[in-house]
Amino acid sequence: MPTVRVGAIQAEPVYLDREGAVNKAIKLIKEASEKGVQVLAFPEVWIGGPIWAQSPFESAGFVSKYIAQSLPRDSPEMRRIQDACKEHSVFVVLGYSEKDNGSIYMAQAFINESGEIIHNRRKIKPTHVERSLWGEGQADSLKCVVDSQHGRIGALNCWENLQPLLRFYEYSQNVQIHVAAWPSFAAHPREVNFPLPYSNSGEASQRLSQMVAMEGQTFVLCATGVLKAETHELMGVKDRGVFHGDGGGFAMIFGPDGSPLVEPMPAGEEGILTADVDLAAIDGAKNMCDPVGHYSRPDLLNLHVNTVPAKVVHRE
Repeated sequence: MPTVRVGAIQAEPVYLDREGAVNKAIKLIKEASEKGVQVLAFPEVWIGGPIWAQSPFESAGFVSKYIAQSLPRDSPEMRRIQDACKEHSVFVVLGYSEKDNGSIYMAQAFINESGEIIHNRRKIKPTHVERSLWGEGQADSLKCVVDSQHGRIGALNCWENLQPLLRFYEYSQNVQIHVAAWPSFAAHPREVNFPLPYSNSGEASQRLSQMVAMEGQTFVLCATGVLKAETHELMGVKDRGVFHGDGGGFAMIFGPDGSPLVEPMPAGEEGILTADVDLAAIDGAKNMCDPVGHYSRPDLLNLHVNTVPAKVVHRE
């Protein structure tokens, strides 16, 4: 089985500038191609960017601008990204704030080397304060793995990687290369000046990604955002003790036994981690533990899944 060169992005989004964000995404796709990358992972809502602002009422003006600059799935800007995937022959899982009429969603577009969006999923439950801005994905977003010439590629957003049933359902879809897409986080509670739960840290998020690799016997591309010092004021975190200088990145690539395959970048640095992976290594990991195969007990424990999307209008 031939090896696959994979890439995980660690980079800051471009805020409130859809054209600028698309230009930077295309630049990263080109850079990845020059590194020989065949499968490239972007962070969560990388086009648009995660929001670290104040309460929904305090940040109302910012949010209106944010929604206006979010990216429709069917748009000239998205087609530019699709064209870049085709031109540079890279399979991309793109995290973006998807604008659909008056609502936005935390989406992941699976774009193949022919420039086709072969699947688009939305975060099924935005986390905590995210629910004040982004809508929920429906049952069609439970599909999180697609076929490609590089193997079975899957993706989840941020704390979707913490949802046991959703992870289990992804494993049942025979994922081989998983994109764990994250925003920027402070590395550890000791780096901030208020009681930050450890579970909300970059260190914990990277460990969750590693756990997915071990639990699902899959290669994991942990792609993360970065927050530069110059962006702190725009994000409403300046001098609030959340971030100090450039930071927030914790990108990594893990093997199906959980082993780190690359050296990390500094937390505030932008770039693309790359690794050559052999999907045959998955067989050895699954021989030890396959939670949806020989290491399961469906007679005792099984998962019920609703795959029919709910609709707000039904036409008879």
